[in-house]
Amino acid sequence: MRRLWLLFAQTVTVVLALYFVYSALRPAPPATATAAPAPAAPPLASYRDAAALAMPAVVNILTTQAPKRAANPMLKDPFFKKFFGERRPDDDDDDDDASSLGSGVIVSADGYILTNNHVVEAAEQIEVVLADGRKAPARVVGLDPETDLAVIKVALDKLPVMVLGHVEQARVGDVVLAIGNPFGVGQTVTMGIISALGRNNLHINHFENFIQTDAAINFGNSGGALIDGRGKLLGINAAIYSQSGGSVGIGFAIPVSTVKTVMDEIIKSGHVVRGWIGVESQDITPELAHSFGLSRQSGAIIAGVVKNGPADRAGIKPGDILLAVEGRAVGDTTDMLNLIAQLAPGGKAKMTLLRKSREATLDVVVGKRPPTNPP
Repeated sequence: MRRLWLLFAQTVTVVLALYFVYSALRPAPPATATAAPAPAAPPLASYRDAAALAMPAVVNILTTQAPKRAANPMLKDPFFKKFFGERRPDDDDDDDDASSLGSGVIVSADGYILTNNHVVEAAEQIEVVLADGRKAPARVVGLDPETDLAVIKVALDKLPVMVLGHVEQARVGDVVLAIGNPFGVGQTVTMGIISALGRNNLHINHFENFIQTDAAINFGNSGGALIDGRGKLLGINAAIYSQSGGSVGIGFAIPVSTVKTVMDEIIKSGHVVRGWIGVESQDITPELAHSFGLSRQSGAIIAGVVKNGPADRAGIKPGDILLAVEGRAVGDTTDMLNLIAQLAPGGKAKMTLLRKSREATLDVVVGKRPPTNPP
């Protein structure tokens, strides 16, 4: 019995030893769980989608000046030539009047292109160069010197079209991109923010409501696009403030709200019709308010009235203060000009005046605003 017990114990010992040896030497089972992927790097801030959407609809505009218009002698100076544009590279030496003057924005598949009036107003011939390399002659549909806008048209198909944005939703600090052809170097995109809205009294145009931006705008950008971060048109680049000729971070664009109104009028009738009542006005300053004994500093003082004009026939007199046009308050002369310009010629408009401390309302038959620079 004792011998059987010893044999059993030895057998168990050998089996346990073999088990431990096997456990130590057997290969590890394959892993069943996959390793977690490395976290993706955060995307870099980029406006490439907005730029890619808008750039095809921005064109370069080449013009040929009429021979009868003598070139400014200053343009022959090398210093000024680099700011006002060089000749087209493919022109021969006898054609000194062809130059790359500005940019434009395609706003219709029918071929309508927006640009600045000063880009094309003196042009005898206009050629448009698309971002895809196509070229075509263009004709002027209409000009509006008072806002420095113009509409031209090309006969091409499959045109890329810029989508109009909503400038009323724009705020100071929003990122914007300026697209154009500065100095004729080729299509260029610059970035900045909206620095101010509703800039006026700059004495650039008669009707001013500019978007101010620090996006770099240089000569050749005129007529190009100012777009928002989604690639939609906010304005047409029109002017810069600069003492050197280059960008110093103060550029101005005509807002798309003004652009659309002018564009629709030009496409419809070839020109823009505005209301006019025949007055000269002056802002109310603290000094004038004190001199007239006024308790308010809003409104526009009527400084002069055109004889037999709409205002004169309605009984408006120098010294009256215009407070409202059709119920809309007049804050200053800029407000007055814009409100009256929106009136339809031939219709009657109610004008609220302050005369000798008493308010009065007169009906004025609106006239048609005469051309600023009649031929």
